[in-house]
Amino acid sequence: MSLTGTPFFLFALLLLIVAFVLPFAVWGRVAGPPAVKGLARLLMLLFAQVTAITVVFLLVNNANNLYDNWGDLLGTGNHIDAARNLGPDGLGGKNLKDQPKVHQQFRPADDPVVGPNVQMTDLKGQISGVNGEVYVWLPPQYNDPAYKDKKFPVVELLPGYPGSSKSWLGSLKVAQQLAPLMQSGAVKPFILVSPRTNVLPNADSGCVNLPGKVNADSWLTVDVRQMIIDNFRAGDKPDAWGLAGYSAGAHCASKLALAHPDRYRAAVAMSGYNDPAIEPDSLAGKDPKLRVETNPIHILKAANDAGKPPRTALYISGAAADGYQAGMGLKQLAKQPTTVNVQMIPASAGGHTVPVWKRQVPEIFRWFGLFLHA
Repeated sequence: MSLTGTPFFLFALLLLIVAFVLPFAVWGRVAGPPAVKGLARLLMLLFAQVTAITVVFLLVNNANNLYDNWGDLLGTGNHIDAARNLGPDGLGGKNLKDQPKVHQQFRPADDPVVGPNVQMTDLKGQISGVNGEVYVWLPPQYNDPAYKDKKFPVVELLPGYPGSSKSWLGSLKVAQQLAPLMQSGAVKPFILVSPRTNVLPNADSGCVNLPGKVNADSWLTVDVRQMIIDNFRAGDKPDAWGLAGYSAGAHCASKLALAHPDRYRAAVAMSGYNDPAIEPDSLAGKDPKLRVETNPIHILKAANDAGKPPRTALYISGAAADGYQAGMGLKQLAKQPTTVNVQMIPASAGGHTVPVWKRQVPEIFRWFGLFLHA
């Protein structure tokens, strides 16, 4: 039974009702020695507590899309086929132009929580050695005959940690919010891509390449990106691609955009951070070398020192001590053509929560419209 499906939630709710009614029905009828009676009553109380905790967990998980399935929750899922050293460019010496096109079979999304018109595929990363599901939503204009020869810009959506590939589409309702705005012309049409980022058991990949462990950077910036280009009318230039993330996904978005200006033009980071060690489960945060090298501050400073500030636009939002200072640190380093727009979110807005990020969706996509075009 699926962890996130309605049937399991209803089953858990039914068990909770039984656990609540059971003591009232049989408490005084338990027979046997005092020790047996005490044990039976203790088990009834434990049963009630476990079922109550389960129902609360399911409510929180379904609202925030933290764990996608049992494998994610229990740390038994395996999404790594290989993790060889791919070098500084994350390509392992390969030229993407020489690689055969990746033709994927897509099917309707298997969970109604993501909303209508969402499709998905299971991708095996030929470069990264990572495999996982990828959700895709096409804008209203995509199938309009007037746009049949037009390519579209793309935004990759990255959740926090733990986080499901369904989170932006399910919890933040990004497609449902944007569809009428795109239809009316208030927001430019974008292809939305939501790939799996939870690829390691009980660890945050930090969206980095770590030989022998994971190539999460190449999964997102090479395999997923190229698959979308090969299967849809998506732009293939950096100006057509952006990243958006919240929390740990915000760290990834700003890091990947700054590290790969040859692949991305813009990124949005909501309630993020620069130092990966802020996330205790981060692989990058636990590795002294990676902790420095994958910090967006270091990436931007190194590019500036080399005389090559990246042509990257960043939109960073957050409250005090929850992303704002991280954004200001990058803004102070930014040199043309790098631009950093920092927005302060008041503490009264709701904190480090899905409703805060959900409310920002229309604004951040209007901002993307200033920079992304196919």
